[in-house]
Formats: sequence, C-alpha cells, structure tokens
Amino acid sequence: YNKDQIKKKVWTDNDQGNLIGFIHASSDTEEGNLVANSVFEYKMNNQLPNSDFAVLYRTNAQSRSMEEAFRKLNIPYKIYGGTSFYNRKEIKDLLAYFRLVINHNDEDSLQRCINTPARGIGKTTIEKITVAADENSVNMWEIINAPSHYGLNFNSGITTKLSNFVTQIKSFTAEMKKKEAYDAAHHIAVSSGILKMYRDEDTPEAVSRVENIDELLNGIKEFSEKGAEANIGDLESQGTLEEFMQDVALLTNQDNEDEEDNNKVTLMTIHSAKGLEFPYVYVVGLEENLFPSIQSISTRSDLEEERRLFYVAITRAERQLTLCYAESRYRWGQFTITEPSRFLEEINEDLIDKPRKVINASPFAEKKTSETNIPSRRNLKSISSTNGDSTPFAESDTASLQTGMQVEHPKFGKGKVLTVEGNGPNKKATVFFNGIGQKSLLLRFAKLKILG
Repeated sequence: YNKDQIKKKVWTDNDQGNLIGFIHASSDTEEGNLVANSVFEYKMNNQLPNSDFAVLYRTNAQSRSMEEAFRKLNIPYKIYGGTSFYNRKEIKDLLAYFRLVINHNDEDSLQRCINTPARGIGKTTIEKITVAADENSVNMWEIINAPSHYGLNFNSGITTKLSNFVTQIKSFTAEMKKKEAYDAAHHIAVSSGILKMYRDEDTPEAVSRVENIDELLNGIKEFSEKGAEANIGDLESQGTLEEFMQDVALLTNQDNEDEEDNNKVTLMTIHSAKGLEFPYVYVVGLEENLFPSIQSISTRSDLEEERRLFYVAITRAERQLTLCYAESRYRWGQFTITEPSRFLEEINEDLIDKPRKVINASPFAEKKTSETNIPSRRNLKSISSTNGDSTPFAESDTASLQTGMQVEHPKFGKGKVLTVEGNGPNKKATVFFNGIGQKSLLLRFAKLKILG
C-alpha cells in the first residue's frame, strides 16, 4: 500500500503461529475491559507472567481506559516511557482545581492552582501567606480572602490578583452546584485558562497535554451519564463532580506500588515500542482519525508514515497479536460513532481469527453488520449520534413530560415513557426504548426530545 517503501524480505525460523486476534468493542471503555479480561484469561489459563503482555496505542490519552480496566482486575501495569494518566502534570493541575472548588481548605490544591496558569502571584507572596496561615492557625484560604486582616499589606496589584483568584474559585463552586459533572468540569478547564495555556504553546508535548485533558473530560462525561442513565432507584448516585473525584481518589490510591517490580503489563505508545517485543501484544484504538491520526491523513507521505507505524505495532508480537476497534468514543464530551481504521481492511482476512464477541455490550453492539468479519469503513457511516443526522440533537424542556409520551434519546433512540416521578432535580422518568429495553433516567441529565 505504501509507494515509497523499502523492499525487504521478512522471514522467521518459528513454526506457523496463531491467527491474529480481533476484539470488536462497543466503546473505548468496553475495549479496555475486554483487553484486560483477555490478559487475565491468558494469564490464568497458561500460568503466564504479567510481563509477557503489552498494550500499544497511538496517543498517550488512550491509556486512561486501559489503566482503569487493569486496576479493576488488580492486574499490575506500568507506563513505558511515561507516567500514569492521573499523574500527568496537566491532569494533576485540573484535578487540583476540582478539589479546591469542592473544598476551599485543601491547601495542597490551593498552592498548585494559585499560579497555574501564571497570574503574577510570586513565590515570595505565597510564602508570606503560608507563614501567616501557620502563625494564625487558619488555612491559606482564610488568608487570601482577607490578607490585611492578618497583617499582610500587599500592594494593590497583588491584592487585586488574590481577590480575582478567590472570586474565580467561588464562581466555579457556584457553577458546580448548578451543573452536572461534565459541564462543570469543562467550564473550569476553559475558564481557569489551563486549556488555553497548553493550546497556546503549540508544541507536540502541549498537543498531547490537551488530548489528555480531553480524555479526562470524556471520562467525566461517561461517569455523569452512567449516574444519570442507571436505574438509580434511591438516587444515591447522580454523577456529580464530587462523586467523580471520590472515584479518582480510589483509583490514585493504587499509584504507590513497587516500582522495582518488573512483573507488570506494559502500556505504551507505538512510538515508544520501536525495538521492543513481547509474547502477547494488543494494538488498541484502530479507528479512522485516531490510527491513522486525523493530522496524518491529508497527504500521502503522512499516511504512509502512519502505515509504517502500524507495521511497527503489529510486528512487536512474538506469539499472539490482537487488534482492537471500538465503535464509539467520547470526544470533547460528544458521543461519536467511529469508523474502523483503513489499516484493518488492508489485512488479508484469512489471517484474522473470528472477532471476539462483545460482552455486556451497549445497544450499539446490536447494530453491528457482522460478528464474523472485520467491520468495513464502507459499511459504517461516521455520525455524531445514533440518529445518523449531522444536525445537533435538540432536547426538549421535560417539565411537561407525562406518562405515555413518545420521546427520543441521543444514545438510546426512540421510546415510550412508562412512569414519571419525583420533583425538581430529583424528577426521573422510566422509558422503554425500542430494541433496548427499560431505562430509568434522571431528567435533569437525560437530554430527551419529546415527540408527542
């Protein structure tokens, strides 16, 4: 397929190996779960060490769903040539804002946020605030709210900057109380200036940082929708930003594991994998605009470089190669249907094992054209919702929603309202969706369109 390729003859002394495995998942989260389950099965059935396995991805941001899936199964892993998702600087910066917005007395978060992005509050000023807090037995938040009350006579410029910071954090707290988790988190990411700071850098590293922030927001979007769309009954979980942060705290508690233990699954970008080999390799995220990258499909030379990178990925496997494709992903909080990578179509189907069926599939898994063949990009239209319509989904005011009404959901499609109960923010509806079944939805999150 590459015209500018160097002719070479590849051979091996090994016996004929296994067919290429294929995992066809309904979402990136399910892709992570299926890969982790597959690793677990191989390990247990064949008594294999964790270090025999590697997961390769095109972008650093893709590690989040993989890391979370491996953590759920207590499978130790390491990020080769990088840091785990929640330990990346940009993620820690944004999480610090979330913690401070939730709890103004979180001093570690306050010290991280107060000058990120830079707002002209220098190290000396922060040291004076810290000393004043210690001498007066109060927290730093109290000091920056009223520095003169505690004997700190800053000049008007510093005083204004501190006042603006306090006002910003208070406004974020007010927004968090009014908005669901994703909207609140996105507002903080934008209004704090963190996103702009990295976008303005315009370097490959900054692009990766922006992708990581996008992935964090996608995780929050998925979390909040799970809280809203689950059969919540007593409404204990509503997918708030505070609940998401509780989940993150549980995840990041596992980050202090033995770094000298080499018996771990390796997670890495394909660029980092050059020159390395592993007995069992999973290549994930084989979708158009992800692999090949959307930045690399406009010219032949860039696309050929992506294809060479794909060759690097599939030749890292010594015994078993498994290719993975997810039908849907969140991108900047928008649920999108993906197209299979063109690289999948370029592989002889005789070399690929029957696709692994999706376990606990979402409704989209029922819409596959085939479970026995690699999905073709020609058979899947890239759309932004299940409607197949490129226009934005127009939700209705659900105040007038009644039992018996026909409604439409951007993810579940059309259905009939069975019950409506509760009031205000706790109002919910039970809807029977065609071909999917019954779902209980919290109306302030549900995004329903009333059809009649």
